Amino acid sequence: MKPLAERMRPTSLDTYVGQKHLIGEGAVLRMMVEKKMIPSMILWGPPGVGKTTLANIIANEAKRPFYSLSAINSGVKEVRDVIEKAEKNSFFGANNPILFIDEIHRFSKSQQDSLLGAVEKGTITLIGASTENPSFEVISALLSRCQVYILNSLTEDELVGLVNYALVKDEYIASKKIEITEYEALVKLSGGDARKLLNILELVIGTLSSGEKKITNEIVLSKINKTIPLYDKAGDQHYDIVSAYIKSIRGSDPNAGVYWLARMIEGGEDPLFIARRLLILASEDIGNANPTALVIANNCFQAVNSIGWPESRIILAQATTYLASSPKSNASYTSINDAQELVRKTGNLPIPIHLRNSPSKLMKDLDYGKDYEYSHSYPNNFSDQEYLPKEISGKKLYNPGENAREREIRSYLKGLWNEKYGY
Repeated sequence: MKPLAERMRPTSLDTYVGQKHLIGEGAVLRMMVEKKMIPSMILWGPPGVGKTTLANIIANEAKRPFYSLSAINSGVKEVRDVIEKAEKNSFFGANNPILFIDEIHRFSKSQQDSLLGAVEKGTITLIGASTENPSFEVISALLSRCQVYILNSLTEDELVGLVNYALVKDEYIASKKIEITEYEALVKLSGGDARKLLNILELVIGTLSSGEKKITNEIVLSKINKTIPLYDKAGDQHYDIVSAYIKSIRGSDPNAGVYWLARMIEGGEDPLFIARRLLILASEDIGNANPTALVIANNCFQAVNSIGWPESRIILAQATTYLASSPKSNASYTSINDAQELVRKTGNLPIPIHLRNSPSKLMKDLDYGKDYEYSHSYPNNFSDQEYLPKEISGKKLYNPGENAREREIRSYLKGLWNEKYGY
């Protein structure tokens, strides 16, 4: 017998669960299907929300031939075989076939390149499914030829509705006359994944003892040994949790920072990846407000590299809470951004002659380095000579933040430069 998730797979838009923003009445994708005007598209969303099912439904309702490949076990040869088959059968215009590629983000650049010509000519209509952000994983040439539709995790109400539907619509399950009195454990364990939800439901029902007819949270948890945290370190969830982690530290919340750290640890994230993110943050978000932050982050990286799991979690927690509790400044980050933008706008401005290197007699004869003032030969190790090209003289790029350490820096620079840079 097929698994419950397969037996319950919907065959029409009307029986499809979720994604009302795409396939509800008047929604964009439903209207395209009804008009049988199907563009090439990428369906982006977490596992178990119905990407493959939706692709099948679209092909069925649009009356298109349907080819399916998995990026895990298919390559350029398989793609070309499908394209050749489509060309031989002259499936053009309204009847051109749909090629569905599951996990398209796993395709290499050359594999994705092999799709370009056929998609552009309309030989095939591509529907790709991805659990990862396609803007990171799909080449721009292919992405520009596709619409991207975002599929959301199913809501609690949708998951409960799916369970109740299975209890009455599936012949085998319905014959058991099961009653579910508590849904929380089923919903939580599914993580918003409809396929996982139905697999859990089938497993629980299959292990009920003779005479048991009611399913409670306690029964579900007793049948399922372990809750696996929802974290795909190779998927989009990875980027979302890292984003929450960095933003929590930037926002000076050590409690949230260490929580998201725990989510990554429990999900099996590479500790060196976390340590590298802390190194970047120490300069980008703290900088000269607390220069020791970079030292702590670098020492954290070295220690994690030396000792590995599980002890690294303690070091990462120390660095996380320290950085989150530090004063913040993005002045160094904005200074390099502004400087690069200035370079792009002004081009290769002439280097002041007194700052140029003069290793040869010819360069000295051309006055390279002439009149340069060696700072250490002057009071307070400072000379107020010009260091910028004359076209941008006085341009301030580093603007110290409003924190105790950088207020000292601002005062020091103002004492050196007076009003030149507006400190």
